[in-house]
Amino acid sequence: MRPLIAPLLAALALFAQPALAQNRQEPPPTQGTPPDELVVDVTGGQVGSFNVAVPVMPTPQAVDTPAGNTQRLGQQVAEIIVSDLRNSRLFQPRGPGGLPTPSFGEVSSPNYGVWQGVGAQNLVQGYVQANADGTLTVGCYLYDVGGQTQLTRQGFNVPVAQWRRAAHRCADTIYSRLSGDTGFFDTRIVYVSETGPPGRRIKRLAIMDYDGGNHRFLTNGQWTVLTPRFAPDQRTITFMSYENDRPRVYVLEMGSGRVRPLVPGNYQTFAPRYSPDSRYIVFSMAVNGNTDIYRIPVEGGTPQRLTNAPGIDTGGSYSPDGSRIVFESDRGGSQQIYVMNADGSNQRRISFGGGSYGTPEWSPRGDLIAFTKIGGGFRIGVMTPSGGGERILTGGPHDEGPTWAPNGRAIMFFRGASRGNLWYVEASGGGTRRVATPLEGSDPSWSPLNPN
Repeated sequence: MRPLIAPLLAALALFAQPALAQNRQEPPPTQGTPPDELVVDVTGGQVGSFNVAVPVMPTPQAVDTPAGNTQRLGQQVAEIIVSDLRNSRLFQPRGPGGLPTPSFGEVSSPNYGVWQGVGAQNLVQGYVQANADGTLTVGCYLYDVGGQTQLTRQGFNVPVAQWRRAAHRCADTIYSRLSGDTGFFDTRIVYVSETGPPGRRIKRLAIMDYDGGNHRFLTNGQWTVLTPRFAPDQRTITFMSYENDRPRVYVLEMGSGRVRPLVPGNYQTFAPRYSPDSRYIVFSMAVNGNTDIYRIPVEGGTPQRLTNAPGIDTGGSYSPDGSRIVFESDRGGSQQIYVMNADGSNQRRISFGGGSYGTPEWSPRGDLIAFTKIGGGFRIGVMTPSGGGERILTGGPHDEGPTWAPNGRAIMFFRGASRGNLWYVEASGGGTRRVATPLEGSDPSWSPLNPN
């Protein structure tokens, strides 16, 4: 067994002895002829039926920016929107290659005959404009081609360096309008980036856009790290580190980069998760030969013990309303999933499907719990909070560590026993897709939608 399950349990056995883009509602650009005013490897699964054409986004004036010329950015923004919609598998996007390029004036007044001629049911048009203050405005319009009506429009004013974020937000706008659900493209992933031979792996915290863009490292690899988790308010990240060969939970403050231990003293702590309001962290701590789940304010304080059973209790994850916690425990002789109230009361086992279960995580919708099923390999599955309706979503042989998209429609996990990579699967049981990372990766954690 590797990353999440095996090293944590091995450590327990060993130590149990003694600044962002803004979405502005604003008027259209003043350069040129302005559009109307804005309100500013896949396998398996069923591809959605939304046919969407996404041509190149024109610019009122080609301007060089630190991110490239606005004419080129119009091509790249369209490419990202197509990629996002395709990744969701609810859409059949086309473009921007092979499609006519609209003029700037056609952005708010489409030539519907052209788009009917290419068989488009829905049309995304927009523009990229460089502003005098050094920002970019990305316009995003969605049209029903058959009905010849505008469905929605949004404008995003962003620093030049965050042009990719404007593309993701446009894709979220399209996703929401056509599917009736919130999108998940303007999100980030924190994970463990790995390199080196087995037994001497260098593991660093890394953060990136959900699709692998804007990748950067948060730690230098001096100490092994595991189980990073985003705070719902995205102000901090908590993780476990084997500094000096002792498992210990830390909190990384995103604004300052400061890293501090969650619990003072020399305790062995691990498997941290945030409460939905970002005020608390639940984690496991080994004290006097027993490992239980505790709760502590994010800023520190006195840990509150929530479980008190023989064996190892770990991996706590809150329900979205904060009223319950799902966790794993071997108190009954094998690794199983349990649910309790947030104060530790009413603890009960919910996994009875044979084999063992680990790494449970509650869906943002509240309707499902994702987990790692252990037995004949490692696979990702889901069940209801009462333990019913168990479904296995992946085929293994070593799939582990699920984390939910903020809309509850997709799950990211890592695949590989000695060398891992990040993968994505639809919660409904659709196809899997590998997520691009510069190096090998494990232990992903999916952020909520970025704040506006």
